[in-house]
Amino acid sequence: MNPIRRYENIMELLLTHKEVTVAELSEKLQVTGKTIREDLTKLEEQGLIVRIHGGAMLAQKDQFGILPSKEPLTKHADEKSEIAELALLHIQPDDIIALDGGSTTLEIARRLANEPLTVITNDVYIISELAPKNNIRLVVPGGYRVRNMLAGPESVDYVKQLNIQKAFVSATGVHLEHGLSIYTGDLIDFKKALVSTSREVFAVAHHQKFGQTALRTFAALDELTSIITDQGLPAETARLFRNAGISIEMPN
Repeated sequence: MNPIRRYENIMELLLTHKEVTVAELSEKLQVTGKTIREDLTKLEEQGLIVRIHGGAMLAQKDQFGILPSKEPLTKHADEKSEIAELALLHIQPDDIIALDGGSTTLEIARRLANEPLTVITNDVYIISELAPKNNIRLVVPGGYRVRNMLAGPESVDYVKQLNIQKAFVSATGVHLEHGLSIYTGDLIDFKKALVSTSREVFAVAHHQKFGQTALRTFAALDELTSIITDQGLPAETARLFRNAGISIEMPN
């Protein structure tokens, strides 16, 4: 197993169990404890985990765009509300939009009016939120379930055939050089399909994600129409991104 795939598996286990030991990882991934400790060092350097005695735990439990199997997280609720309100300004009746999985896009779904609209999504929480809104045409690409997300080649192939006008995508990190990144390879191809297929692509990310980088990049910043964030983004950070030609939207 190559290192990137091991990193992804480690992060998957951490997201499920919150804490894991070196011995547990060594047994599950069939590699030596020395290799696991080296992997954990790499992940800690990227700010994804925190080393504890004999193992590791997640650095931030809600940063990955995959929500826990129980109730969606409410951390950064005010920021997500601000972002959702700005995102709604881009959505018109009869639009064909895509909502990537994540707690911020879930907030957008909660605020959508029950009016004619086509929504493509792979997030089971968003599906549940929109199902009662009978005027919204809900399109679910399918695939296998990774907690609250649906992934797999069939979902990617399906999305590539669609005429999506506007996609709202989430990310773990937003970085000038590394673009939009996440930690798990299971979702990379789906996110890339959304970006390549949609006429307009809006990244939705609260300000704490700026300057961060995860394991896998799925979009360069110049592929985006805009990044929608909250008013907590420092003015200097916004200036750096805008000077690089990246549109930043945030509350006044």
